[in-house]
Amino acid sequence: MTVVPVFLYHSVSDDPPPWIAPFTVTPRTFAEQLDRITDAGRTVVPLHRLVAALRGGPALPADAAVLTFDDGFADFYWTVAQLLTERGLPATLFVTTGAIHPPGGVAAGSLLPPAPMLSWRQLTTLDACGVEIGAHTRTHPQLDTLPGRLLASEIVGCRQELEDVLGHPVTSFAYPHGYSSAVVRRQVSEAGFSSASAVLNALSSGNDDPLRIARLMVRADTPAERFRSWTHGEGAPVAPLREQLRTKGWRLYRRARAAVGSPVGGPPEI
Repeated sequence: MTVVPVFLYHSVSDDPPPWIAPFTVTPRTFAEQLDRITDAGRTVVPLHRLVAALRGGPALPADAAVLTFDDGFADFYWTVAQLLTERGLPATLFVTTGAIHPPGGVAAGSLLPPAPMLSWRQLTTLDACGVEIGAHTRTHPQLDTLPGRLLASEIVGCRQELEDVLGHPVTSFAYPHGYSSAVVRRQVSEAGFSSASAVLNALSSGNDDPLRIARLMVRADTPAERFRSWTHGEGAPVAPLREQLRTKGWRLYRRARAAVGSPVGGPPEI
């Protein structure tokens, strides 16, 4: 398998809340990026096909790409789904269950600031239409700073909530903020997930870790030329990547702050 660009999106909107605006692309830009992916000769495949290949299953097409979306913004239902359907493209949507609300009701609550989010009814409709639904925790915490009991609640609880509503197994997971650790990854595996997506801003590959899949975050300010390079398997390092010393130091600092009740926000990796 050659390199595989796994694209990470959040919101696709012309008028996003200010806090998510840096991580939002307009519908026009999104449509242009989808066309750029296919114009580059890429075959967009479901995430589970990449995972199967990483675990020794059938090989992917030589120029595969994957589309993923984090959090569960309502614009996936109203905007993204239509643009994907028009082009016959699959995608995976990682959902923070505490941000999803009953129709006309109130969500259980999450650490995400206010924004229009999906309803459970919309989520089941997307699932029925073939969108792969994955877990993104219950409240969107920095998992690598949590004690064991809370860690299990976020990971296992999210999966149970999704499976209770969707009526089938949920096997893919994404780390909020892209943060994980060996302990977190072990918990994710023990919870029954066959894959977990990070951020890393790197290209995935046939040697990638299925519990730390590299993704390329698409932001509002992502230059068109950089995006074009990604579609050609260029312009970013290739996973797997060793965890850098500064990443370990940043984790220790965040853990210390969380332990004294003064947590810090993560980097721009929503």
